[in-house]
Amino acid sequence: MVKVDLKGIKKVRSKGRIYYYAWRGGPPLRGEPGSPEFMASYNDAIEQRRTPDKSRFRFVVADYKASGEYKRLAESTRGQWGKWLDRITDYFGDLSIAQFDRPEKIRPVIRRWRMQWADTPRTADYALQVLSRVVAHAVDPLGKIAGNPCEGIKHLYENDRSEIIWTDSDIAHIKRTCSIEIADAIDLAGHTGLRLSDLLRLSWSHVGDDAIVLTTGKSRHRSEAIIPLYDDLRTLLARIPKRATTVLTSSKRRPWTADGFGSSFNKAKIDAGMSERDLHFNDLRGTAATKFYIAGFTMREIAETLAWQEESVEKIIRRYVGRSAAIKARIKKLEPRK
Repeated sequence: MVKVDLKGIKKVRSKGRIYYYAWRGGPPLRGEPGSPEFMASYNDAIEQRRTPDKSRFRFVVADYKASGEYKRLAESTRGQWGKWLDRITDYFGDLSIAQFDRPEKIRPVIRRWRMQWADTPRTADYALQVLSRVVAHAVDPLGKIAGNPCEGIKHLYENDRSEIIWTDSDIAHIKRTCSIEIADAIDLAGHTGLRLSDLLRLSWSHVGDDAIVLTTGKSRHRSEAIIPLYDDLRTLLARIPKRATTVLTSSKRRPWTADGFGSSFNKAKIDAGMSERDLHFNDLRGTAATKFYIAGFTMREIAETLAWQEESVEKIIRRYVGRSAAIKARIKKLEPRK
């Protein structure tokens, strides 16, 4: 057999076997090095790289890696994501992009890929996070598919996020670079404590004279959130333009879709240099609970207002309300009512 020395070929040893790829992140090569089959697959890969097939998912990964969004990630993040992007290309690269537009067909494939790391749930969820970001790139800006099939796949690792909140400095930081539409959503979440799914369907008809009243999606609409219209919340609602039946709208003046908002919010975190922070949008609910406590609400009142469990409220207050803030809240209760 002729020995061939080709530059750029990636050699990977896994489970006692050796695999060859045309380049790091490139397609796998068939046959043994030097064989006609090997050379043919290598030449095919090089030709495809020169004229990439824009109908294949490999193109989406390559386009994402070349995007400004990816380049704005911290170097350490790119180092980690680069490895996962290579794995995503190896597994999904030859699939047509159109296949990702059929959630009922592609979700089982995504789950099977993720289950390779089922024994380390956090790693499996990290893999899904990177894949979801790439698929979101196919949605926007590429416009190749209508929605992100990774959305709705439950994480394997379960942790209690009830004690995580956005601080005032976190909110101020992201609002320096995000769009006004994202800023409105952040402010509304921090003032109401509503989940994202409820915020996106919140309509002006839910806003009464004295309170916002709507059933919550997580309770299957059996529980009702009743958020009093205090001065700051009234001011915020007065500032938000009425462009549609829903309170929150995209820059296109239409109600947000879950996928559209998710993509825009992730981009806002990246633009603000916060992509590595373990802060989710729904963590803003804890921010609202903290505000209500400092304003003098009891644990029970906060739970009833937000349609939460009292235990969740107590966890947030114990961890995030400092001694001085708690003392001020108690002084307010002791002072004569004016």
